[in-house]
Amino acid sequence: MSKLKIKNAQKIVIRKAIEEDTAEIVEYMLSIGGESDNLTFGEGELKMTIEAEENFIKDINSRDNAIMIVAILDNKIIGSAALRAGEKKRIRHVGEFGITVRKAYWGQGVGSTLLNYLIEWTKATGIIKKINLRVRDDNKNAIKLYEKYGFQQEGVITREFYIKGEFYDAIFMGLKID
Repeated sequence: MSKLKIKNAQKIVIRKAIEEDTAEIVEYMLSIGGESDNLTFGEGELKMTIEAEENFIKDINSRDNAIMIVAILDNKIIGSAALRAGEKKRIRHVGEFGITVRKAYWGQGVGSTLLNYLIEWTKATGIIKKINLRVRDDNKNAIKLYEKYGFQQEGVITREFYIKGEFYDAIFMGLKID
């Protein structure tokens, strides 16, 4: 567990997601789709059930190369991150993650704290040796955050996202964990 004090002196707790969080995680994920065009899903596009999310959390928590964490303020989820690595021996060492933060808390260190937690966790496990991500090419704040933590651009996929009638490229980035 980790604690963060944001700009207005409120304290945020970062911890592993547990099954008891399921209903709130579903509500959170369904609501953030309408807050940002930087996600792979938009408002109303995410089809998520409590049962499916509960199974996802159980699966993540049963694996030694996967984790889901939540950022909590006043007993409400304001951010989350999940990292999963492959199950097969050849790709067990490579994880991919996603981070979300409620728009009201952008720029207050929540995403940075979630990312730092994931990186430190991967180092502690000793299993994951590479973390991958993809990010929309015009999401400059996220790219800056990833670069701050040592991620490097590894490639570009053109027309990866189609949002509101326009195509956007995705930048693939990676971080070696040694």
